[in-house]
Amino acid sequence: MINQEERNVKIAVEQLDFFYGQTHALNSISLDIKENEVFALIGPSGCGKSTFLRTLNRMNDLIPKTRVKGSVQIGGQDIYDPDVDVVQLRKSIGMVFQKPNPFPISIFDNVSYGPRAHGLKNKKELMGIVEESLRQAALWDEVKDRLNDNAMSLSGGQQQRLCIARVAAIKPEVILMDEPTSALDPGSTTKVEALINELKQNYTVVIVTHNMEQAARISDKTAFFLNGYVVETDETNQLFTNPKEKQTKDYITGKFG
Repeated sequence: MINQEERNVKIAVEQLDFFYGQTHALNSISLDIKENEVFALIGPSGCGKSTFLRTLNRMNDLIPKTRVKGSVQIGGQDIYDPDVDVVQLRKSIGMVFQKPNPFPISIFDNVSYGPRAHGLKNKKELMGIVEESLRQAALWDEVKDRLNDNAMSLSGGQQQRLCIARVAAIKPEVILMDEPTSALDPGSTTKVEALINELKQNYTVVIVTHNMEQAARISDKTAFFLNGYVVETDETNQLFTNPKEKQTKDYITGKFG
């Protein structure tokens, strides 16, 4: 049997079921997501994409009367093992949300927030992390002379890249993105997409998107969700040009969704 490490798999999901109370929201999901790839989740609203994304850092734990069956292994560790430290887990699996959510404090304090929360106090080290993270987020040149300005003064696209820098500052292994460009203008969307392409050099990126053109542009592999099931998973180019399942083809060609 080939183990997870030999397959270069970062996230291995097997027979995952998820329930909101009596509602069976995810059904027998099995997916492998490799290191340093961008993996897109597509499908109509309410199909389970965002629920699945949140199972990868246990954010659904915060919702009452939810339960999980099956296995989610990240880096070979079962993240639903009772001994898992959920705070540490979320440090290693960062998340970027649909709408930019910077803290109403300075740009510097936004990016340094995570390292400080984990005990780092040295100002020089913090400055190094802030610069590195902002460079990773393709934002440094735009804000290097205004690090003490309130983050809320940035444009929407800059705020989203700041949120990505804030995630990068805690050195995660995986970055989850839930429709990260849906609230942005086309120019900002282009910048964030270029950034995602850069991020996969250092991270595994899992992105939920309703924009199929975006999925085709930025992802290496895509999974099509429908009614809580994964209908089809394949290399992105293959899935968009030659889908195996009729439901996938119908969705991609706009017959529903």
